[in-house]
Amino acid sequence: MPPFGEWLKNDLDEVSVAIPLGGARFQKRWGTPDVVGVYKPLASHRIKFPPEFVSAEIKVDPSEPVVAFGQAVAYRLFSSKSYVVMPETLTPDDYGRLEALCMLFGIGLVLFKPDVENPNFSVPVRAQRFSPDMFYVNEFAERAYQVDPAAFNQLFG
Repeated sequence: MPPFGEWLKNDLDEVSVAIPLGGARFQKRWGTPDVVGVYKPLASHRIKFPPEFVSAEIKVDPSEPVVAFGQAVAYRLFSSKSYVVMPETLTPDDYGRLEALCMLFGIGLVLFKPDVENPNFSVPVRAQRFSPDMFYVNEFAERAYQVDPAAFNQLFG
């Protein structure tokens, strides 16, 4: 879902660059976010800072909120921020539970309209910033490089 990466960069200002990954491109269960982005300092920034990795798990099926949440939690191993992105057609019960879990665990929650032309993303819960485990950050970066060097360079170059 490329529009989410663009929205994450242009509207939410969470990342400097974002790319879609998705699927099991890294051949690792729950290790491949649908969208990953990096927030890194620009040349014009007077104060430099370490890059922050942002991951998102996107589900178009509203019946999978627990799976999406579990995946987003797993991405916190290598991400500073992690988001669950779900259609706004969630049942009220599923939405309430998912929202509460996201708040408890610092996972961002983004809802969208199931309309490809105009998904109209909204953020009921902003992701909290955490320090990822650098072992897993480097493992993720190495997998990204091995699978798709061009994507790696786009994110980290």
